[in-house]
Amino acid sequence: MAQPARPLRADAARNRARVLDVAYETFAAEGLAVPIDEIARRAGVGAGTVYRHFPTKEALFAAVIEDRMENLVGDGYALLKSGPPGEALFTYLRSLVLQWGATDRGLVDALAGIGIDIETVAPDAEDAFLAMLGDLLRAAQEAGTARRDIGVREVKSILVGCQAMEAYNSELAERVTDVVVDGLRAAR
Repeated sequence: MAQPARPLRADAARNRARVLDVAYETFAAEGLAVPIDEIARRAGVGAGTVYRHFPTKEALFAAVIEDRMENLVGDGYALLKSGPPGEALFTYLRSLVLQWGATDRGLVDALAGIGIDIETVAPDAEDAFLAMLGDLLRAAQEAGTARRDIGVREVKSILVGCQAMEAYNSELAERVTDVVVDGLRAAR
């Protein structure tokens, strides 16, 4: 995302922040199909205001997703530092499916590559997420709790699949997620 050459006026900064907040809430609740004009209406600004800060829907989504992914990456590393490293991966995956997956359709769509390709729109966010997920996986593998024959891309695919299942049948989400995530565990 290109930064303006000069600082934003206070009202422009407030409008930008409001648009980002509304875009996040909207994408989280309804996914990525919501038009920019609708986000502008909900934010109480004109479409021109949104386009001035975010020339494309992809630019708006990139700003939102970069912030959300930064939080997810921070959460993953916090788990790795605060608890048993062998369990951090499993705790993290369950939280992404059962907490984020249930409430943040935009993030789920992004991770799944639906509507907007996160690797193109926010490559730094995708790289940081995969690096953190890789660190969680390696820690679990080194602790002997995770299978050694699986890589980070496979873990991400499993995560995306579990999130899709959560959207399909939220009543079974916890049980099915437990079964799938337990399949990542090393044989005892």
